[in-house]
Amino acid sequence: MLFKSLEFKNVVGQKVKVVEIPVLEEESLFYFMIQVRLQSFITAIYQERNAKKFYSFKEYLKRVMKWPDYEQLFQSAKLKNNA
Repeated sequence: MLFKSLEFKNVVGQKVKVVEIPVLEEESLFYFMIQVRLQSFITAIYQERNAKKFYSFKEYLKRVMKWPDYEQLFQSAKLKNNA
C-alpha cells in the first residue's frame, strides 16, 4: 500500500505534518470513509492551539475504526515461500 503525507500550518502558524495517509483508488470500498475521516482529523488539528508537530493518520484510524475494517484496509499481501 502506498502512503502520502501532508504538511500545513495551523491557526497559530505552527507547521504540522500528518503522515501515513493511505492512497486508495476511487473504486475502493474505503475511499469515501478515509476521505471524510481525514478531513475531520485535519480540521481538528488545524483548530488546535497546542498541536503536536507530527501526527500519524494510521494511528488515528486504529483508534476510531472498527478493528475488522482496519485490518481489511491495511491487510498486507502474504509472501509465498518467504520470498
